Amino acid sequence: MQKLIKIATLTLALTLASGCVYKRDLPQGNYITEGMVEQLQPGMSREQVINVMGRPLLEAPFDANQWDYIFRLDEAYGGVQQRRVSLTFANGQLTDIEQRGDMSEDIQLRPEEGMGPASEEATPMEELPATQPEAVPETAPGGGTTMPQGGVPATGGGEPAAGDQPLGY
Repeated sequence: MQKLIKIATLTLALTLASGCVYKRDLPQGNYITEGMVEQLQPGMSREQVINVMGRPLLEAPFDANQWDYIFRLDEAYGGVQQRRVSLTFANGQLTDIEQRGDMSEDIQLRPEEGMGPASEEATPMEELPATQPEAVPETAPGGGTTMPQGGVPATGGGEPAAGDQPLGY
């Protein structure tokens, strides 16, 4: 009877634990804001567009004159937001800007716990010693050194060991 109770308790615990799935927001693509799109003007060069928007997510494979910037945010406990900006170039100059999705709504991306830039309090570089000891070359038989170029001491004597086999390619 006790064995049956243990099995039932374990089954119930595992069933409840499987219902608590961790979900997180999943951003994909180029982050696009209304301010970025407002900076785009017809006549801009490709380099200027890259400075504003970054590299495009998609370049049309058969027409290098179209760049597509796509951003999709699949919210953990909400809907899906998608934004798309298609840029068309002629003779290296921006000619057409087509946008889809609500650019006016500001999307807040939440960094995960424990992720992101290091805090300003952490200063690991101050803990390093000011100078590193220099490697001293060892004198090899015959007057040479075992120090190869690059300052790293050699580990072997240059002669193959008795059991070494040559590599066959």
